[in-house]
Amino acid sequence: MKKYLTIGFLALVALGCEETTRTELRGSVAVSFATQDPSTPAPVPLLAAAIVDTQVTGSDTLIIMSAELVLREIELKAVETTDCDVEPEPVGCEEIELGPELVDLPLTPGAVQRFRVDIPAGMYSRIDFEVHKVEAGDPRDDAFLLQHPDFDGLSIRVLGTFNSQAFVFETDLNEEQEIDLIPALTVSEGIDVNVTVRVDTDTWFRTLAGDLIDPATANKGGVNESIVTENIKNSLDAFEDDDRDGRDD
Repeated sequence: MKKYLTIGFLALVALGCEETTRTELRGSVAVSFATQDPSTPAPVPLLAAAIVDTQVTGSDTLIIMSAELVLREIELKAVETTDCDVEPEPVGCEEIELGPELVDLPLTPGAVQRFRVDIPAGMYSRIDFEVHKVEAGDPRDDAFLLQHPDFDGLSIRVLGTFNSQAFVFETDLNEEQEIDLIPALTVSEGIDVNVTVRVDTDTWFRTLAGDLIDPATANKGGVNESIVTENIKNSLDAFEDDDRDGRDD
C-alpha cells in the first residue's frame, strides 16, 4: 500500500530576477500532498483516538505514528521559451524558492493543500527541492533551529513501533530532488491549479524483496542504513492534481 508525504512551507523568496512589473500576468498555484493511495482502502487505526500508518507483511507489523522531515530549496522551474540571460529579464524566467520548513507528514487520506503562491503566468516543467540536513551556522537554518532545536544535524525523524517495540528513526540525508511535471503545469491568470507532491513511504522500510525492516536498524551506522536511505531517495513524485485526489491520472 502506497503512502504519501504532506508538506507545509515557511518562506517565499523570488530569486535571480528583477522585480515583477505591474502589468505582468500572474496565476495562483496550490501545492498539496497526499498520504494514501486513493485506490487502496485506508487502514483501520490500531490505536484508539490515533491516526497511524500501519504496514503488515507476513508476521511483521510496522506502525508509523509520526513522520517529520525538513525541505529546503523548493522551486517551480519555468519552461524557458525565451532567452533568460538578456536584460531586462523576460517574464517567465522567475524562480520561486521556499523553505526550510519542518513537514509533519499527515496520515489521513486524500490530498491536502499546504500552501499557495502567485507566480508569473506560463508553463512550469519541473519542481525541485532538497531533503535538507539542518546545520547551525547557515542564517536560514539558524532561524529554523530557533523553533526546532532538536533537528540540528537531521533531516527526517520517524516515530512508531515495529512488532510492538517502540523505535525512533533519524537520518541526516541531504538529497536534491528534480521531478519533471509531465505534462508541464500551465499557470493562467484567474485559473487555480494544484500540484501534488507524493512520496511512497510504504517503500521506506523494506528490503528489495519487500520484507519489512525494523527502522531502528536503519539509524546512523545501522545495518540497514544504506537500504533505507536509497528507498527514501527513490520515493518522491509530483504531478498536477486539480481535483486533489492524490491520483496521477
